[in-house]
Amino acid sequence: MDHAAQTARLRAEVPVRVSECLDACERANVVVVQPSAAGRAAGGRPVWLGLVNDPAATEDIVEWVRAGGPGVAPLPEILGLYACPPPRR
Repeated sequence: MDHAAQTARLRAEVPVRVSECLDACERANVVVVQPSAAGRAAGGRPVWLGLVNDPAATEDIVEWVRAGGPGVAPLPEILGLYACPPPRR
């Protein structure tokens, strides 16, 4: 996976913050989709997606965020396959 291209694609659509470590290396690439203000008001919570190593998965994330993301738009079935719990510390 071209990490720079993936980050650039996401950044073209939504704010992106890159972290050195999310303590989930076994699931890399991990993308955490934060709810928008509207999503938080509707009860949306961050959604952790792991093994996002395919450009098509990146596009699915972009489309979901465009639709409103957590709390606004339901998680697409295809992205449910990538959903993973956050690590416990």
